[in-house]
Amino acid sequence: MALTTIFAFLGNLGGPEIFLIVLFVLIFFGAKKIPELARGLGRGIREFKDATKEIKDEIEESVKDDKPITK
Repeated sequence: MALTTIFAFLGNLGGPEIFLIVLFVLIFFGAKKIPELARGLGRGIREFKDATKEIKDEIEESVKDDKPITK
């Protein structure tokens, strides 16, 4: 799998730009903090997905509960 495919969400960033971002994160946060930051990011993404799933389920349930109007 190409590196550009993996980082497609970053737009037109190339290898040097990504390297500088990673280097900045390492210097700014330190190697010991990165796993903690990644766990927090993962939890946040999981909570967001759960919330969107709940909203979708509620909408689908309300659509099922609505009965068609008959004359």
